[in-house]
Amino acid sequence: MKRIGERINIKRKQLNLQLNDLAKKVGISPSALSQIEKAKAFPSILTLKSIAENLFTTVGELIGENETLSKNPVVQSSEMKFVERNVTGTEIFLLAHHDINKQMDTYFVRFNQGSDLTNLFTANSGQVFCYVVAGEISFYLETKNYLLKTGDSVYFNSKAPHTAINNSDSVCELVWIISV
Repeated sequence: MKRIGERINIKRKQLNLQLNDLAKKVGISPSALSQIEKAKAFPSILTLKSIAENLFTTVGELIGENETLSKNPVVQSSEMKFVERNVTGTEIFLLAHHDINKQMDTYFVRFNQGSDLTNLFTANSGQVFCYVVAGEISFYLETKNYLLKTGDSVYFNSKAPHTAINNSDSVCELVWIISV
């Protein structure tokens, strides 16, 4: 609650708006707005929406939903979040914190021996960049087959027909980045 009031106060001052002026635009008393900024009162959702509109921002911005990335941009290896394992044994892990303003999604993908992309990354519409961290993978893109080895990369439109299969005797690991 305290942070919401601080964010409102900062935004108001950035716009050089006096407390009385913002209160009048929102339709509340200056005293009520002062109480909100000092975290002594919490606005209704309608009041918060009106405050956000008059500060040319969003309710989400005022409640801090976009601060994850800027406040904590680092993901330690121990913090990697498991996302999914498909029927063939390919595992996906998230490499970044959630943030609605992200312009790309980043994943660590582990292809176990014989596993592939069945039912993974099917709803994406951006561009994809993959970097092979370890092992090798047979990568099929459009009508061509590529054998990608450690250090190799591929960049393509996610709508292009593609798949990847680990036909090797060891695990293959990729960094998979998708623009959103």
